[in-house]
Amino acid sequence: MSAAATGMGVAIVTGGSRGIGRACALGLAEDGYDVVVNYAGNKVAADETVAAILAKGRKAVAIQGDVGSEGDVLAMFAAADKLGRLAVLVNNAGVIDRAQRVEDYDLARLERMMTINVIGSFLCAREAVKRMSTRHGGKGGAIINLSSIAPTLGAPGQYVDYAASKGAIDAMTLGLGREVAAEGIRVNAVRPGLIETEIHASGGIPDRVSQLADTIPIKRGGSAEEVAECVRWLASDKASYVVGAILTVSGGR
Repeated sequence: MSAAATGMGVAIVTGGSRGIGRACALGLAEDGYDVVVNYAGNKVAADETVAAILAKGRKAVAIQGDVGSEGDVLAMFAAADKLGRLAVLVNNAGVIDRAQRVEDYDLARLERMMTINVIGSFLCAREAVKRMSTRHGGKGGAIINLSSIAPTLGAPGQYVDYAASKGAIDAMTLGLGREVAAEGIRVNAVRPGLIETEIHASGGIPDRVSQLADTIPIKRGGSAEEVAECVRWLASDKASYVVGAILTVSGGR
């Protein structure tokens, strides 16, 4: 019987109901993981993702919660504990805001951006380490953070705060990766470029990918599934010697 058939443990995918998160959740289920699908508000989409995972023969549960809320994060990990041993965390949940210049930002925008994108990832990573680390009696695991190419570009005139939040994720990936590598945990990140997801609409530019397609060397936007393939590889034993890496998936941009 294959490892996929017997089960690989539990994977938590934050922001797992749509876009890149959904693609990661479905892909990890194909690889043999039972999946906790975290979502912020779209229960219908989360339930559809769970149903698709169940159809693949794996267990799944949808857990509503804001990763920026410590209480919600604790509840999500408690739900994961009921499914089995935590083996993978995909820190995918994140937000973007309307395109604006920095002088037009208000405090609420900055607090929301940093709380969800940065603090949320740290809270989830903290709980994952407590369960995965051999220092705490765990059996190891993989943490994959979703970064962005935004820190390499700065996103001037649009999303400098988002770029800064993802720059923090890059630093976290390197630091945490080195901190827990000897404890059986591999921490890495995927840095997507322009991907065809709904996040661009939430930033007020729904056709952003098509607008910028000519600036991408490969001349097209990427798909959520293309990003998920890289996440799946980083979660697998095929990436057993990869720690603190940030894998750019941007079509050359």
